[in-house]
Order: sequence, then C-alpha cells, then structure tokens
Amino acid sequence: MSARSCIRVEIYGRVQGVWFRAWTEREARARGLDGWVRNRRDGFVEAVFSGPVTIVDEMIQACWSGPPSANVLDIVQEPVDYDGSGFEIRSTD
Repeated sequence: MSARSCIRVEIYGRVQGVWFRAWTEREARARGLDGWVRNRRDGFVEAVFSGPVTIVDEMIQACWSGPPSANVLDIVQEPVDYDGSGFEIRSTD
C-alpha cells in the first residue's frame, strides 16, 4: 500500500470568479482524491487533498495552473488530519 498524505492548501491570486472550485473538484475526482474545496471571504481558495502522496503532490502542482482564467500567485500548504471520503465543493467560509 502506498503512503498517504492529507494536505490543506490556501491558493492565492485571481482564484475566485474563474471556476477554480469546479476545476479543482473535477481534477481531484479524476485523480481519486478525497477532500473538499471552498472560497474564503478574504479572497483565496482553500482546499484539502487526501490520498496517495504522489497524487496529492501532483494535484497541488496542477493548482499552480488551475483553470484558464486563474492567475495563481502563491500556494501555502500544511499537513492536516482528514478522514472523509469523496470530494466536494463546500460553501464559502
């Protein structure tokens, strides 16, 4: 069994109003990751990715590009505990 990782990310830049959450949900599900994504009131996107280490790393790398209209300036990440299954879009916090 491969090592698992669970990472919370904050994605900064032009990431709201550009379909970033829908793109993230689609990309994470395609990779078989668990977790969630949501907009934050202060303008960034927050997400949790849980799954095999290499796939989580790949997803975080993909977030640097995001959907076509996005302009990602920074991604801050930290390990977290998460035991959910599936991937969902959560409401803005």
